[in-house]
Amino acid sequence: MSGKTLPYGALLLAVQLLAACSSEEQGNRIVQSESGSAQQAATEADREEALVLAFGDSLYAGYGLQPSEAFPRELERALDAAGVPARVHNAGVSGDTSEAGRQRLQFTLDGLPAKPAVALVGLGGNDMLRGLDPARTRANLDAILDEFGRRGIPVILTGMRAAPNMGRDFVADFDSIFPELARKHGAALDPFFLEDVVTNPALMQPDRIHPNAAGVDVIVARVAPIVAERIGKEG
Repeated sequence: MSGKTLPYGALLLAVQLLAACSSEEQGNRIVQSESGSAQQAATEADREEALVLAFGDSLYAGYGLQPSEAFPRELERALDAAGVPARVHNAGVSGDTSEAGRQRLQFTLDGLPAKPAVALVGLGGNDMLRGLDPARTRANLDAILDEFGRRGIPVILTGMRAAPNMGRDFVADFDSIFPELARKHGAALDPFFLEDVVTNPALMQPDRIHPNAAGVDVIVARVAPIVAERIGKEG
């Protein structure tokens, strides 16, 4: 995080909020993100844009934002503006750990109207906030990337970093997961999804976990060129 760690260390104070969001909203968000509306599925099937899958947790789902402000929708607009026609399917579920994502991955992929040109994977932040063993997070993400590889779907892995007050050993083990798995699976890597956002209160919601609409814009400006490049390689 380039030395900007103090605000991020406060994230651990929001664990109870995160758990509450998960227990109360996860069912509805799964229905919304996994099934989608019939209208969305028909649109994705009929249009010729590249299908991009955004598979992650609340940072993808758009917790605390209007649907039009969520990362997948803003990414879609940025790609279109850059001359890269794409339809970004929001498969983010608030509260998801890497294990929960692993459990729903096949269902998500089987329910898509077409094979994605690229998938973004953003999981692990909830594992860190809950203090789960980084070895479990690594194993789950490894299995998720294996499944994408088996289906021939290229991946962009958007990484997370552990809060420094998790302890030196935990931070070292957790932070190494994303670059090492990206190398192993040949995935593109955005090292830290909240880079230059989580340390700026003006770009974060009051919970200090989720970006606000302005924060999403900063993230999209960094990630969209990575997605466009990968779509170009696959096109």
